[in-house]
Amino acid sequence: MTETKTDANALFDGAIDEIRGVLENGGAAEAEKLCDELVHTKRIATYGVGREGLMMRALCMRLMHLGLDAHVVGDMTTPPLGPGDTLVASAGPGTFSTVDALLGVAKSAGARTVVITAQPDGPAPKSADAVIHIKAQTMADDRGGKKKSVLPMGSLYEVAQLVFFDIVSILLRERTGQTMDEMRERHTNLE
Repeated sequence: MTETKTDANALFDGAIDEIRGVLENGGAAEAEKLCDELVHTKRIATYGVGREGLMMRALCMRLMHLGLDAHVVGDMTTPPLGPGDTLVASAGPGTFSTVDALLGVAKSAGARTVVITAQPDGPAPKSADAVIHIKAQTMADDRGGKKKSVLPMGSLYEVAQLVFFDIVSILLRERTGQTMDEMRERHTNLE
């Protein structure tokens, strides 16, 4: 049996085109909306599972570089949330049991909740105070006739998140009147 070889360049081209398509499909308005949620909050906690969790950690790092009081849920040093604080959670497919539970805890403590998702009609976004919609394929729609991406499972959503979050950090840097050098000064020296 002869196996056909996939053209890596064609895959790169397809993936880059897809990421561009996701971010051009309402990304700017969603980035501004997330900035509106974060710029005046006292304390921020971020959360996600799996690869989405890695992207939420990347967002948290940029928020820390901006001098914001930002933490990752589950880290031993994460303080409690309360009024004036915000939980930002990712639920690409619209729900994860841990996201749903954490939204309830944050709301009960008086914190604001923001869900970043590709499925705005899912249970997690419906229970959040604000929804950031990144219109990309996740594992909720990666099979059969629904499959849209050359990338596997939820990768398009996750990669789009990384770029989206860095754009948000640039917008927040401008809103807070900071320079890139000021952000860089907050980067760890323990590497």
